[in-house]
Amino acid sequence: MMDKKTRLATAFDLELPDRPPILGGWLAAPNHIQTLTGCSEDDYWSDPFHWGLEAERVLGSDGVVTIFEPLARGSYRCVDGQTLEMRAAYTVDAVLDEIRSMPEPDEVEDQFDEELAYAEFVADFKAKQAQCGDILWCLADWRMIPKALWYHEFGYEGALTTLALYPDVYRKLIQVSAVRGRQRAMLHARAIREGIHPRAILTGEDLCSQQGPMVSPDFLQREYFHLLEYALEPLVEAGAKIVWHCDGDYRPLLDDVMACGIGGLQGFQRECGMDLTWIVERRTRSGDPLWIFGPMTVTTTLRFGTPADVRDNVTWAMDLCRDKASLVFFTSNTINPDVPLENVQAYWRAVLASAW
Repeated sequence: MMDKKTRLATAFDLELPDRPPILGGWLAAPNHIQTLTGCSEDDYWSDPFHWGLEAERVLGSDGVVTIFEPLARGSYRCVDGQTLEMRAAYTVDAVLDEIRSMPEPDEVEDQFDEELAYAEFVADFKAKQAQCGDILWCLADWRMIPKALWYHEFGYEGALTTLALYPDVYRKLIQVSAVRGRQRAMLHARAIREGIHPRAILTGEDLCSQQGPMVSPDFLQREYFHLLEYALEPLVEAGAKIVWHCDGDYRPLLDDVMACGIGGLQGFQRECGMDLTWIVERRTRSGDPLWIFGPMTVTTTLRFGTPADVRDNVTWAMDLCRDKASLVFFTSNTINPDVPLENVQAYWRAVLASAW
């Protein structure tokens, strides 16, 4: 049998490991973590990272993309009501003021101290890997790409209304974030070259709802995708495997995303048309098979199915990806407290018991 890190590295190299690897890190259910690890409620809230990692160890994860840490005791969310209210309060004028106060893209570039940033990046990465032990720290990074929609900062109404009314001003948000994203990508790329960092990285932005893109694809093609390619260029040159998170109906944007150097996909809401049956036939811009991080869905099978349904989904995904794509099992999104623990355990056990 392969060890966890070798199993993931083999899959990242588009080769067959002894069984499909399984990634974790999105267990956003303190109740399940306490049951799995035997820790008390007080124990959990004293160190959510530690106990979340211990739950992944109990389940048998080969790697983790992060460890989900709720924002406040008694919650399972990463955003609170006060933050949402602050975002909703942004007017178009307030968003414009924020944009105008930001440094220009060339200033952001000039202020970057790569050596200092890299030393801090590597120190943090090695510390997290040390905590993980034999589990691979396979860090997801949402900051290494330009940000297109900015609703996390300014709320949906404030951000998208500003985009619609003042696209020439709004452009600065994407340009500044592209420079910062490329700087972050440079750190990952350097760590990959030095053998510190795994080759696969999960990233992406929620550009789509269940009905399709939240803004015009024409706008994204004009203002966003060339900057996405610019930001990811250091990683592509380093041979990284960039896996894109795609919630909702991503079909209208998939060609544009793939053309930027993306090597894999994660998400797959089948109810939105993102069905693995046709996705596995896709190829990267260099003609390689895709890396599939998935496809266990938290909106249907894991939430409403039976343990038998979960096991059947694991078998279905393996059969579908065989000889077509490199499969790394992962969930479509966070596992919330309403997902039955017996289904969570059935999922991990089915993958651990599988073999190619």
